Amino acid sequence: MVKINQLEIENVKRIKAFKMEPAQNGLTVIGGKNGQGKTSVLDSIAWALGGDRYRPSQPQREGSVIPPMLHIELSNGLIVERKGKNSDLKVTDPDGKKGGQQLLNDFISQLALDLPKFLNASAKEKADILLKIIGVGDTLTKLEKEESSLYNQRHAIGQIADRKEKYAKELPRYDEAPSELISIKSLIEQQQSILAKNGENNRLRIKRDELAREKERLETEIERLNRLYKGVCADYDNALKSAEDLQDESTEEIERSIAEIEQINIKVRANLDREKAEEEAKGCRNEYNELSVQIENIRKERRKLLEGADLPLDGLFVEDGELTYRGFKWDNMSGAQQLKVGTAIVRRLNPECGFVLLDKLEQMDPDTLREFGEWLENEGLQAIATRVSTGEECSIIIEDGYEAVKQASWQKGVF
Repeated sequence: MVKINQLEIENVKRIKAFKMEPAQNGLTVIGGKNGQGKTSVLDSIAWALGGDRYRPSQPQREGSVIPPMLHIELSNGLIVERKGKNSDLKVTDPDGKKGGQQLLNDFISQLALDLPKFLNASAKEKADILLKIIGVGDTLTKLEKEESSLYNQRHAIGQIADRKEKYAKELPRYDEAPSELISIKSLIEQQQSILAKNGENNRLRIKRDELAREKERLETEIERLNRLYKGVCADYDNALKSAEDLQDESTEEIERSIAEIEQINIKVRANLDREKAEEEAKGCRNEYNELSVQIENIRKERRKLLEGADLPLDGLFVEDGELTYRGFKWDNMSGAQQLKVGTAIVRRLNPECGFVLLDKLEQMDPDTLREFGEWLENEGLQAIATRVSTGEECSIIIEDGYEAVKQASWQKGVF
């Protein structure tokens, strides 16, 4: 991994002259009061190594007639310099060969020069960066889309099931009603049969009355129609006998059944509607449960995918589209944990880059700084940070653009 062995800066932003040899492993803290040039050191390193995208809008120190001077020696033997009126870049390898910005880009991680960009990114953006570097981003995105589709489908089915269950409960139920609708047709046919029979009886009665009148008429003409009279008498006797044996049937019971059948069928239909609604609700609920199983299977597949991935830090995970570390989401992590996670991810983006720049660590207490520094040492990483402080935790103090404690072998303005 490439690290910074030495850096020398002159006339950049608030820096007058500054030289430092950061620790190869662990945390090097640049301390000092506000406005003394701490952040200018980090901006100078980013400009020297990252190119013109990191060039300050006003790089030359105010009041200075001497142009900026940057000199950085890297652990791989490269010497990076920016000097002259245009602050042109010169990169020299150990053999004396010269190169340009592309040579630096091969091993310099952009986020290592601008870690706050990662720290200030949204939860989703952090998770996307991690998933991209471990190579499961596309697969996980596909699973997330599939889960989202199933979740929306399940939600819609659940709402339908809830409505159908509520509708089914609101429908009346009549336990005394038969299970099937009663047919009114058969009762009407019985009624029509009785009415037809009664009509025939009435016809026979009319016939009887006609014969009686004929008998009376013939009796008056008995002498003249004696022969006819005998026949009529015989017919009359038969008709009389038939009429005496006739008995009308009542349709009152059938009429009552016809009147009641619709009320019964109303109850039967209500029971059938309720059973149908309950069955539909049951079907929706079963579908909801099946979708829940599918969603859980996808979540297991996502977890298995991440558990099998080569994550840059033990305990680091992605859950519901957000980074988690040891079970904590980003906003619940300690400051040291956030820096540890950010540094580990930045390191994985470009394993050849062995350093990271950190600004404004004054929000971290000494114990947190110590914890973070120990982790950096164990990982073999180099971090150069700034802190508004002049305490013992600071590796070097900067005052008015100079380092407070200068090395005897270095003189201001001499590179």
